[in-house]
Amino acid sequence: MGLDWSTPNHGPIQKFKGVLGCNGNVKMVVKAGMDNSDNGTGPLPRCIVLDIEGTTTPITFVADVLFPYACDNVGRHFSATYKTAETQNDIKLLRTQVEDDLKQGVDGAVPIPTDDAGKEEVIAALVANVEAMIKADRKITPLKQLQGHIWRTGFENNELEGVVYDDVPEALEKWHALGIKVYIYSSGSRLAQRLIFGKTNYGDLRKYLSGFFDTTVGNKKETHSYIEIAESLGVDKPSDILFLTDVFQEAVAAKAAVIVLSIRNEAMLVEPPIAPNYRSLPTSCS
Repeated sequence: MGLDWSTPNHGPIQKFKGVLGCNGNVKMVVKAGMDNSDNGTGPLPRCIVLDIEGTTTPITFVADVLFPYACDNVGRHFSATYKTAETQNDIKLLRTQVEDDLKQGVDGAVPIPTDDAGKEEVIAALVANVEAMIKADRKITPLKQLQGHIWRTGFENNELEGVVYDDVPEALEKWHALGIKVYIYSSGSRLAQRLIFGKTNYGDLRKYLSGFFDTTVGNKKETHSYIEIAESLGVDKPSDILFLTDVFQEAVAAKAAVIVLSIRNEAMLVEPPIAPNYRSLPTSCS
């Protein structure tokens, strides 16, 4: 999974004012029990896990750039790579998914003919299913894996460039300097994650990242996914991890796994707070 298993040396507790600036719109929440009674600040997290869409990267980049690129190029991708082992594996996963979708009556699912029907017939059915999945924004591994393969071509051909918020590079650099290990957890495939951070409007940011998690770990709105991540990172306790997201349901799932969390956009916070003993910290990376 590309994880760095070594334990970082954080040194003494340092003042940690916040997470991502986001023009002052970040609200960071931590357990009040973690406070340092002497100076009112809490210890640094050992690991930070970041969501991508809406947290490090504008939602519009995903919705208006990446998704349309995959839709526009899915047919070309299948035609150019049809006989490769990678694409045949993608097709196998999609066949299984579509068969299940047809049984469940999922809108947009159409049967995929057998290989005997010919390459063009198979590709036409695959394209119809993939376009429907993208339109529905389905968080399923077969789709995300295929999208990553399509986007790889776009990045290699300089047709795509990852986009991150202006405060992200500074935050990553500071966390790195503090010895905090940073990971990504996104519904996009690990390949797609590496592509986005490998070539951004701020250059290659992968040097600040210790590993990537995707839907093979589990759905981002399910608690067991965060338990799996905590066990994979090898921390002493889940509360050593800080998870950043802009999706309330993901925050609830992480909180149930006893992972400390922050919500990127204050508008996503609801009353009552996620837990009565949580508090907010100032919004600054410095």
